[in-house]
Amino acid sequence: MGAGSVEEVVRAQLSRALGGRRGMLEAAVPTLAFTLIFLLAKDLRIAVSVSVATALILLVVRIVQRSTVQFVLNSLVGIGIGAFFAWRSARSGGDVDAQALAYFLPGLIYNGAYAALMVLSNLVRWPLVGFMVGSVAGDPTEWHRDPQVVRLCRNLTWMLAAPCVARVLVQLPIYLAGKAADDAGPMVAALAASKIVMGWPLQLLGLAGMAWLLARNSTPVEPAEAEEPTAGPA
Repeated sequence: MGAGSVEEVVRAQLSRALGGRRGMLEAAVPTLAFTLIFLLAKDLRIAVSVSVATALILLVVRIVQRSTVQFVLNSLVGIGIGAFFAWRSARSGGDVDAQALAYFLPGLIYNGAYAALMVLSNLVRWPLVGFMVGSVAGDPTEWHRDPQVVRLCRNLTWMLAAPCVARVLVQLPIYLAGKAADDAGPMVAALAASKIVMGWPLQLLGLAGMAWLLARNSTPVEPAEAEEPTAGPA
């Protein structure tokens, strides 16, 4: 299997999924550029142009180095979806604040759906992180036979879900207040601040908690085989 413990498997899978420090930076920088410029310049075209240009520079560097472009493309997709929502708002006659609120909506939907999926997987006792283990072990459900593995994967899934849950709990009321307000400017500023503070810094905090949990134990990937029952007297 190439890994002796569940902790090793999860560490490897998380690193692959997030792209390490460089992948996380590439995913964050263009989106951060879009958010700051859009809120400061109040111009959708300028914000899109700068953020896309930033992502393209990162993309060219990846291509020159012949390494994966997945994380830069992920960032471009996120920017594109947010910009599309803002553009739709502008087409419908929304002012700058309405466009900004529309830009934040896809992130709220994503975090809500992701959080719901992970929480639901824990409630039904099939934690999402367990399938990371299964993908390496060769059987997607074998891990579920070992209570130790299920417990570890459940705790890791809670930690992975926590940043998404926190974002929804903080940002959704702000978004709704902005939609109801006559002047949404303060709510837009609050959403922008929360998007920056609760973005990768919060994600890194959650990952640090996962790393701490993964460093504590060494759970075998395969469940220990049950002992053969001893034969009774004839």
